[in-house]
Amino acid sequence: MAGLRFTQRARHFAARGLFEQLWFVPAWIGLGLASLVIRFVAFRRIASVLGHHYGTVRPQISPSADQQARAVQIRRTLQLAEHYAPWRADCYPQAIVARVLLGLYRLPFVLTMGLKRDSVSGEVQAHAWVQCGTTPVTGGEGDGEYSAVAVFAKGAVSGSENGFPSVR
Repeated sequence: MAGLRFTQRARHFAARGLFEQLWFVPAWIGLGLASLVIRFVAFRRIASVLGHHYGTVRPQISPSADQQARAVQIRRTLQLAEHYAPWRADCYPQAIVARVLLGLYRLPFVLTMGLKRDSVSGEVQAHAWVQCGTTPVTGGEGDGEYSAVAVFAKGAVSGSENGFPSVR
């Protein structure tokens, strides 16, 4: 039974694209390291490497089609790594690793941290998500449900659109 399960997983992995196969182990390790960093490092130190801080204003970025395609590959790799991670690999560590991978490929991104109050329990819930243009990389699209409390971005856009500052 265990041999059959391993064979199925090996076939599933082999069916993945080369990018996902090559980045799976680094992403998997990155999720573990990000979890450790979150646990032991103050947020102000983490925030200093997340990108340019825009307060709660979401800047506009305009990645090319090739950049968005690479962002989709990063999303798929992180989803696979998260599936096999035995440690905390929820939205926050995923956002950190996504930021690193997007930075390595010099892709523009917006990393947003938001809060919402649960309508039933009244508890405050936090969420982090990363987008490359309109492409969600991690955390889906939290804009609708969560109120942004911190927005970080990196990339290059000339000028500003709709009153939003351009990304640096």
